[in-house]
Amino acid sequence: MQHLVLFDIDGTILHSGGAGRDAMEHALATVFGTAGDSSMRYDGKTDKQIVRESMLHAGISEADIDAGMDRVISLYVATLPSRLRDPERHVGLYPGVAELIHAVHARDDSVLGLLTGNVEPGARLKLGAVGLDFEQFRINAFGSDHEIRGELPAIAHRRMQDAFGVTLGGRDVIVIGDTPADISCGRTLGARAIAVATGAYSVDELGAHEPYAVFSDLSDTDAVITAIIG
Repeated sequence: MQHLVLFDIDGTILHSGGAGRDAMEHALATVFGTAGDSSMRYDGKTDKQIVRESMLHAGISEADIDAGMDRVISLYVATLPSRLRDPERHVGLYPGVAELIHAVHARDDSVLGLLTGNVEPGARLKLGAVGLDFEQFRINAFGSDHEIRGELPAIAHRRMQDAFGVTLGGRDVIVIGDTPADISCGRTLGARAIAVATGAYSVDELGAHEPYAVFSDLSDTDAVITAIIG
């Protein structure tokens, strides 16, 4: 195995029509009495980071946030399926994603995985909602593994070593995502970032953060595979 290819979920693999945010705001309001500032951005953050930053901004103490964190996440996961099933949200895959995932999964030299701010149960629900088999993603790091997104690439790298007995060089870890946080999170490891402008950031905005490659979407499978194998 020569490459570990880690996909972000929201804004990269799929669009959920705000299902995740709606479920999170419902959970926050239920536990803390406020959903926080509706203008606060969620993209590029782990679920627990969203809870903490939103509630700190709303004046909730760190101690109260810590005490309520598990309840918020549990309620968020419990609420998410009904939001994802709402036909008006048009939950779906972005162009070329299914083909690219299949192409990576079929390669003998690459391992397919996830690097996402979603807690693991939320990731499973979102992928299931768009018909993707969770089990094909063999090495993963989730927002439930660490609250800080920048810690996730090292977790995935360690899991790759434990699972396959292979210690990859940093540049052989590839993070595919739609935010500046996806580009920067693997830099301490030396990972390469492939940015895609299917989320809230344009090609130019992502390019300013100097990813290894940037695409408007993932529909050109051959071009993205070429970037992955370097």
